[in-house]
Amino acid sequence: MKDKMPPFRRKKSGKSFPVKVYTLDAELEFNLEWRATGRDLFDLVCRTIGLRETWYFGLQYEDSKGFISWLKLDKKVQDQGISQQPTTSFMFLGKFYPEDVAEELVQEVTQHLFFLQVKQAILSMDIYCPPEASVLLASYAVQAKYGDYDDATYKPGMLASEDLLPQRVIDQYQMTPEMWEDRIKIWYADHRGMSRDEAEMEYLKIAQDLDMYGVNYFPISNKKDTELWLGVTALGLNIYEKENKLTPKTTFTWSEIRHISFDDKKFIIKPVEKSSPNFVFFSQKVRMNKLILDLCIGNHDLFMRRRKPDSMEVQQMKAQAKEEKSRRQIERNKLAREKQLREAAEREKAAMEQRLMQYQEEIRLANEALRRSEETADLLAEKSRVAEEEAMLLSQKAAEAEQEITRLRLGAMKTEEEKVHLERKTREAELLTARLVDESERRAAEADRLKDELLRARLAEKQAKEKLLEFLSRNAYNSISSVPNLYPSGQVLPSELQADLRSLQLDSEPLPADLTAYDLITDGDMEQLSLEIEKERVEYLEKSKHLQDQLRELRSEIEVLKVGEKQSELDQLHDEQVRLGETKYSTLRKVKSGSTKARVAFFEEL
Repeated sequence: MKDKMPPFRRKKSGKSFPVKVYTLDAELEFNLEWRATGRDLFDLVCRTIGLRETWYFGLQYEDSKGFISWLKLDKKVQDQGISQQPTTSFMFLGKFYPEDVAEELVQEVTQHLFFLQVKQAILSMDIYCPPEASVLLASYAVQAKYGDYDDATYKPGMLASEDLLPQRVIDQYQMTPEMWEDRIKIWYADHRGMSRDEAEMEYLKIAQDLDMYGVNYFPISNKKDTELWLGVTALGLNIYEKENKLTPKTTFTWSEIRHISFDDKKFIIKPVEKSSPNFVFFSQKVRMNKLILDLCIGNHDLFMRRRKPDSMEVQQMKAQAKEEKSRRQIERNKLAREKQLREAAEREKAAMEQRLMQYQEEIRLANEALRRSEETADLLAEKSRVAEEEAMLLSQKAAEAEQEITRLRLGAMKTEEEKVHLERKTREAELLTARLVDESERRAAEADRLKDELLRARLAEKQAKEKLLEFLSRNAYNSISSVPNLYPSGQVLPSELQADLRSLQLDSEPLPADLTAYDLITDGDMEQLSLEIEKERVEYLEKSKHLQDQLRELRSEIEVLKVGEKQSELDQLHDEQVRLGETKYSTLRKVKSGSTKARVAFFEEL
């Protein structure tokens, strides 16, 4: 009886078959020829994303039996046990890790792919990261995604919704998302001016110091059947106890390994020292052995390659990357200078507008004072005219009184009573005349005084006008042309004031010309960049020390909020490392000490 056919089987008669390749930030679709090899697909992906540092990467997939495998480049894709689905899917991932990301990773696309992969491994807790380092790494991830911190556009809660911290870290502290966000924001604000590629590189520099970074773990055992972990790394093979993936018990660098082979579940590693016995361990699954051997060969090749002069391709990439970095650095410097000039101009404009408002207010007050002076002068002139008229009227009445006295004197007085009466009238007339004369003189004096006041008012009006013209001449701004001739309310300045302001611009100096020719690289720029590069290492060491101080401060700050029972075994192991003052590199130096023979013997006794 014939076996039943599977629900779907791709026909070999077809000329091509569909393939999907996922990077951590993109999805690519291709149609491959039926006879295409893994190399054909790999090169197609690298060309599509512009990747030249291809030796770090590979295509990972789940085969028809449910095992995770790496696509072999020298074999046909269809001959590698891919699942029989309508569309075959692969993940484009970093397969081998660099020893020093800052020294080895050249292209931005390479840095970005490793950044995404390491970030995902930390958030998914495949790489252990201490809480304080998690906060720092999150701040660099935010800088890479959003750019510079801007207090004007930043909204509370913006980071709390992001996937920035491992869940293990969040669970073991009595802290709200807002509290974590506040601590991330403090460091995020310190990264101002850092570009995306710089932030991602800083992230990788810190991440590569984590104990589990770049380690591929496989369960193994020694001849005593002790369950252990084999860690395949860029530097060699690490051996870990079953309960501790952080601290290796011993290590064997690639430089002291001559040959690697396996037979069934048995792995045999021959050291360079012929006097040393073979390093033998046993894997748990035969299917895993090919993957272990593949990773060992690839890491060993890269280890030896790093210790040789760079190939022409790498030299060319580094030269192009250095030139591009120089160009971008110079461009960023020019943009920064332009930004500073723009901000300075905006501040100057705001100050100038403020001063213009003050000048307008002072002009308004001066005009008001001048108007009051003119009104006072007009009032004094009117009073002077009235006083003159009154004086003339009094003089006329005095003359009429004199005429009346004369007439009375010339008139005959028939009786004594008339004479007495006449004398009395005469005295009264004389008194009235004297009073009128005095009043006339007083009115005349008051008229003279008012004339003097009118002259002084005219003089004050003249001085006020001169003072206004002098004020406009003295306080006009040398670049007033850059400010609109508008009042704050939006009304146009009076035409005479605009004319005064325009006349004052003739002596002003022009604003600096706008920067042009951004693409030009001057000798001064190159010299400045060289000095910056020379200081980079010293500055990095100083920054590293400052960084460690900040991490210790944050660790102390959040220690009181820790929930002890929610700590994992890895947290406890890390705390013990911190207490002993151990780091990833000090531990590796310690376990690497001694001869290969002694370390093989130590491994056998575990």
